[in-house]
Amino acid sequence: MTEILYDARWIGNHGIGRFAGELQRLLPDLVPFRAQRPPFHPLDPVLLGAALRRANPNLFFSPGYNSPVGWGGPFVFTLHDLNHLRVPDNSSALKRAYYRYFIKPACHKAVFVLTVSEYSRQEIAAWAKVSQEKIINVGNGVAPPFSPTGPKYNPGYPYLLYVGSRKSHKNLPRLLQAYSISGVRKDVRLLLSGNPDSQLLAEIDRWRLGNDVAFVDLETSETLSEAYRGALGFVFPSLYEGFGLPPLEAMACGTPVLTSNVCSLPEVVGDAAVLIQPLDVEQIASGIRQITYDSTLRARLREAGLRRSALFSWEVTCQKTSLALGMALDKKQVGSLSAREFPAKESAGRRELDNRPKLS
Repeated sequence: MTEILYDARWIGNHGIGRFAGELQRLLPDLVPFRAQRPPFHPLDPVLLGAALRRANPNLFFSPGYNSPVGWGGPFVFTLHDLNHLRVPDNSSALKRAYYRYFIKPACHKAVFVLTVSEYSRQEIAAWAKVSQEKIINVGNGVAPPFSPTGPKYNPGYPYLLYVGSRKSHKNLPRLLQAYSISGVRKDVRLLLSGNPDSQLLAEIDRWRLGNDVAFVDLETSETLSEAYRGALGFVFPSLYEGFGLPPLEAMACGTPVLTSNVCSLPEVVGDAAVLIQPLDVEQIASGIRQITYDSTLRARLREAGLRRSALFSWEVTCQKTSLALGMALDKKQVGSLSAREFPAKESAGRRELDNRPKLS
């Protein structure tokens, strides 16, 4: 019988994918579960339940938001945030139904629900109507190549960097407007990760930004870290985040950060960033001017960001995850566990976790 079957399908070059990949790397005794369909397939919960009935593991663990239906064994899954419910453009009737009929019941049935910030922990508990004691914040981490030493991207001009998707909650129209009125265009360009779409190009034309906005493919962690290190500053005025990995990665590379004062972002950056109200274009523009022209501020943010990012590591995330999985495997406790026990067990068991070669 398999000890812990792990849904490795989530591994990829994105937020959940980074989390999933680091867990598999640092917890090598997890047994990968793979299937041809993606884990976010609408029918995956039912098909996953059938697969688990055949495999019959002691525990199923997903680093993402999918969970089994029709399988009576214990499982732990991870709900990073409620992005698909809280962001209108990311929500649809199908997604809302998926959360209502699959994810919410799973929050009640799972031994534990893992998440990555206290903000998400409280939001998930209120939405699912489960006790916060059942939800464990294991956090996110940062590791090499995200460090202040190493090659720097040099396109031949100074730039402010944005990394992320084009989804509406990333707030790119306001970022472009703020950049256009900030007065820094003659001195620094705005560099966006990925390729433009028609809507983004229309916004660039609307504010007559022309060649002042550029795009760069950052397909690997190495090229991404080089872009962070080469930037004069990192700008991330998001409207909604369950954690906010890009600001943490930027700080770990020694890059001054401007980000929003909402959701989980203040929890991640602490006092090591310029915080703005993301709906206020003038505030974003003012923050851009500060980061561009105040060298003393940039130096302070660089040092504060390095100290702040050092508080987050994948090793700590994996220790917390390992402890939660170990508790879930304890057959005497399954069904009566409470995450209230977790902080004390984490403190008492940290040395054991550091030395323990296996989860069993």
